[in-house]
Amino acid sequence: MNILETHDLTKEFGRFTAVAQLSIAVAGGETFGLLGPNGAGKSTAIKMMTTLLPPTSGTAGIAGYDIVRQAGAVRRVIGYVPQLLSADGTLTGYENLLIFAKLYDIPRRERKERIDSALEFMGLSDVAGQLVRTYSGGMIRRLEIAQSLLHKPQVLFLDEPTVGLDPVARHLVWDHITELRREYGTTIFLTTHFMEEADILCHRVAILHHGTVRAIGSPAELKSSLNIAEPTLDDVFVHYAGDSLATEEGGFREASRLRRITRRLG
Repeated sequence: MNILETHDLTKEFGRFTAVAQLSIAVAGGETFGLLGPNGAGKSTAIKMMTTLLPPTSGTAGIAGYDIVRQAGAVRRVIGYVPQLLSADGTLTGYENLLIFAKLYDIPRRERKERIDSALEFMGLSDVAGQLVRTYSGGMIRRLEIAQSLLHKPQVLFLDEPTVGLDPVARHLVWDHITELRREYGTTIFLTTHFMEEADILCHRVAILHHGTVRAIGSPAELKSSLNIAEPTLDDVFVHYAGDSLATEEGGFREASRLRRITRRLG
C-alpha cells in the first residue's frame, strides 16, 4: 500500500519551473531515493512534500493526508532532516532533543522515555550530556535523525543525510537508516549525490533532470536498462542527467554553501 503519492506536482518560481508534473508513489516501509544534479529540483520537491513550500499545481498525499488542505496532519506523520544543520551546538544532545520534544507537543510524562530511546537507538546515549559542538560530524547527523524520530513519524525525509561526512561516519549513518526501516517500518525518502549510498539503501530511485523525472525503478532495473557491461548507478546517472553537468545551476553559491556545511559537520 502506498503511503506517499504525488500527481503532477509542480512548482514554478515566476517563469522558471523548478519541478514539473512530478508523479511518484512510495510504498509503506520502502526506502526511496530522489537523485539528480544541483538545481534539478530535489530539495524543492521535498519542501513541497513536507509542507514547507506550496505547490503551484498538482497534488500530493502522505498517509492519506493532502499536503495543502491537511498540512497540519501531514506534519504530524512525517520527520524531516534538512541539509543544513538543525542542531544547536551550544546545547547538549539531550537538551536539543528536549526542545524538539516540546515542539512536537510530546506529553511531559513521555518525553524522557522517548528521548532516551531515540538517543540509544542512534548510539548517542554515552554523549547525551555533552555539548553538541564537541560532536563529530557523524554524531551530529545521528542526533538530527534522533530529533526527527521523537514523534514516531511514518515517513522520514532525509535531504542529503551524509553530506560532509567521512566514509566511516557515512557507513554508520547508513546502518542506522537501514535499522530504522527494519525495526519500525519507517518509510524513508532521501536525496543524495552519492550513488553508492542510493545503490545500498534504496529499493527504488527516481532521477530528476531539469525538474522532470527521466527514469524511475530499482537500482538493478535502471542499471540493466543501459545494456552495457557491468553498469553502475553512476553510469545510470550520467546517462539520464549527464548533460546537466554543463548547465547545472548553483555555481559559486552552491559550492560555497556545500563547503560551509562540510566545515560545520567537521
